[in-house]
Amino acid sequence: MSSDSDGVDLLGISPATWRSSVLHGGERIWPETNCYVDLWIELLPALGHPAEAALSFTVLQDFEGDHFTFFKFPLEDLQRLFGLSVQELPIFDSVEAQSMAQLRRGRPVLVEVDAFWLPDAGDAYRKAHVKTSIAVIALDPRDRRLGYFHGTGYYELAGEDYAGLFHEPVVLFPYAEFVKRDSEALAGPALREASLALLRGHLQHRPRRHPIREWRLALPAHLEELARRDMGHFHLYAFNVPRQLGANFEMLGTYLEWLAAQGVDGLGAAAAASRHLAEAAKAVQFQFARMVHRRRFDAGAVDLRPLEADYDLVFAALGERFG
Repeated sequence: MSSDSDGVDLLGISPATWRSSVLHGGERIWPETNCYVDLWIELLPALGHPAEAALSFTVLQDFEGDHFTFFKFPLEDLQRLFGLSVQELPIFDSVEAQSMAQLRRGRPVLVEVDAFWLPDAGDAYRKAHVKTSIAVIALDPRDRRLGYFHGTGYYELAGEDYAGLFHEPVVLFPYAEFVKRDSEALAGPALREASLALLRGHLQHRPRRHPIREWRLALPAHLEELARRDMGHFHLYAFNVPRQLGANFEMLGTYLEWLAAQGVDGLGAAAAASRHLAEAAKAVQFQFARMVHRRRFDAGAVDLRPLEADYDLVFAALGERFG
C-alpha cells in the first residue's frame, strides 16, 4: 500500500495490468451476475483469496414471488473463510472524506453509486441514473482520480466523472461498507473443510418449496405484465428473474468443481446439472426477448420442466453426498 497526504492506492494496480477473474471469462454462460457478487469476485482474488471457496451460499436461492433471490456472499462466510470483517460505514460527512479515512487504514470501501458517472457502465454512462456498487481501492482528491472494482474488472475515473460521483451536497447518503482484516485467512485443507461446513449449514436452510416450480406457476401473470410494459421493463425482469437464476446456478456449478479440485468426490453430476440449468435459463431469457419483440406472449410455449429436473438432480446429488 502506498499513501500520502493527497491520495491512497491500496493495491498498486491499474486497468492496464489487472486481469479479470476467470469467473468473468468470456466462456462463461453468464459473464456477469449482479453488481455485489461481481464486485467480490474481483476483490477477493485481489486480496489474495479464492472466490470459489465462498460460493456455497448459492444453494440457498429461492423464488421470491416476483424475482429470484438477488444472491450475495454472506458476510459471515467471508469472515469465517478469509478473516474479512465487512462493516457498515455510516456516512455523516462526504463520501470522499470518509472513504479516504478507511483507505488510509488499508480498508477497501464498498459504496453504492450512480452508474451515470462510471465510464465502464455501458449504456448507462452519462445516459441513465442506475444504482450500482463499487469497491474503492485508490483515491486521490487532489488529482480527482478514483480506482475501483466494478462489474467484471478494475477501472479508473477522473475529472468531471469524479466530480459527479462525489457531488455535494448529498441529498440522501448512500449505503457504504468497509472491509478490514479481522483474523487470519484459511488456506489448504482448513479452507476446504470450513467451506464444506458452510455448505452443510446452508443446505439445511435451502428452500422448502421448489423455486422453479413456483416460478412456473407465476409465469402466466408475469407474461401478462410483460405484455403491458415496454422493453425497458423486460430488461429489468430479465435481470431479476432468468439472469439471477442462471448466474446463481452457474456459480454453484463452479463451486462444486472447486470442491472436486480440492479432492471432494461425488459431485460431477450435480456440477453438470447446475451448468445445464444455467444454460437453460439463458435460453428461456432469449425466448422471452423474442416474445417481447414480437408482442406475442404464450406461457404454454415456455417449458420450465427441464429446469425443474436439473434442480432436482442437483439437490438429490448433494443430499446423497452430504446428507
